[in-house]
Amino acid sequence: MAPQTPSETVQAPRWSLAARVAFRFCFLYFGLICLTTQIFGGLFPIPKVEIPDPASLWPLRPIVIWTAAHVFRLSHPLVYTGSGSGDKTFDWVLVFCLLVFAVFATAVWSALDRRRPNYVTLHKWFRLFLRFALGSEMILYGMDKLIPLQMPFPHLTKLIEPYGNFSPMGVLWYSVGASAAYEMFVGSAETLGGILLLVPRTTLFGALVCLADLTQVFMLNMTYDVPVKLFSFHLLLMAVFLLAPDAARLVRFFFTDGATAPATQPPLCRTRRGNRIALAAQLVFGILLLAGYGFSGWQAWYKYGGGRPLSPLYGIWNVERLTLDGQPVSPLLTDSFRWRRAIFDSPERVAFQQMDDSFEYYTAAIDSGARTLALSQGKTGMGSFAFQRPARDRLTVEGSMHGHRVQMQLQLVDRGKFTLVNRGFHWIQEYPFNR
Repeated sequence: MAPQTPSETVQAPRWSLAARVAFRFCFLYFGLICLTTQIFGGLFPIPKVEIPDPASLWPLRPIVIWTAAHVFRLSHPLVYTGSGSGDKTFDWVLVFCLLVFAVFATAVWSALDRRRPNYVTLHKWFRLFLRFALGSEMILYGMDKLIPLQMPFPHLTKLIEPYGNFSPMGVLWYSVGASAAYEMFVGSAETLGGILLLVPRTTLFGALVCLADLTQVFMLNMTYDVPVKLFSFHLLLMAVFLLAPDAARLVRFFFTDGATAPATQPPLCRTRRGNRIALAAQLVFGILLLAGYGFSGWQAWYKYGGGRPLSPLYGIWNVERLTLDGQPVSPLLTDSFRWRRAIFDSPERVAFQQMDDSFEYYTAAIDSGARTLALSQGKTGMGSFAFQRPARDRLTVEGSMHGHRVQMQLQLVDRGKFTLVNRGFHWIQEYPFNR
């Protein structure tokens, strides 16, 4: 971690034409990707402050929307914020715009600056920027798994939803979430790659770790249809860019018996003191990234992770008896109340599983003291009930909904009896337990 000794006698070599053109394009394209997407906000992990993607703001948003309408002939409105997807039409059109601009700007730059022998100084500073851009994203996603948040343990509705109803992404999400230890292992690998990128002496090793991590992430996104394909691919390319200057050394190390020369990356500053200050600044910035994302993850754990508040009526409740307007009916004989189970998970939500295994979701307002339950969808009130809980596993609900007087008797399902919940870990298995 000691700062590199500046070399004042070595003359920087002349780069080939291909290397100069490639650097100009990478500088423009990756720079624009970092400054217009979530990577920009990721460099500033300020708790409770969400920095919007610059591409969703003026002037980039109108340019992307105009391009979508006039170049790709798209007539539908573009979703550009609040989606959670990284593969929106807006994202693909944005990449097209940035790619076209980078190609055009590279051509102009190459024509105006064709006599320059190399870009050693610009490269070392741009490399520093990319190290922190990629490192911040690796730490962000790593912390979201190291503190098991990104893939949660299956919620109550997922425990009773038929496997065949899961999307490919849902299968991936909840299979990883079912094993917190594995999710934390994956998160530690991503976080490690990010940390190693932040230290100058470990950048090469960090880029290799990130390349392995991101190759796995990209393949999972592609094979399980996770809508972060475009973004993860760009992060993968950034790791390749960081490895490019050492490609020949890596080939010699892994595939030949020849000696591997020391790194030739120039120091950031011309003096030892300047390099020490630069090193200290990088380490401090890295610590701030770790602290910011660690604190945000800790808060999220208690907001919507494993430490989140649970409903006062938490559990899966079988509807054993349903009465409409005083008449006992079967859920199979009514269109409005085909309820099979009621699921109380978060304090503000309730879900009803119907006879066809689909779910109806409502916003719930539960007053444990008054023993009342109000259901709504959006701003529309749907039902108002009073409830009694004569035993821990028994619940009686009575009120009005959809113009009917409704009474229900419910039986609590023991969550601990689900195999996914109770199976646990075993060192010894005489036969595989594969169900």
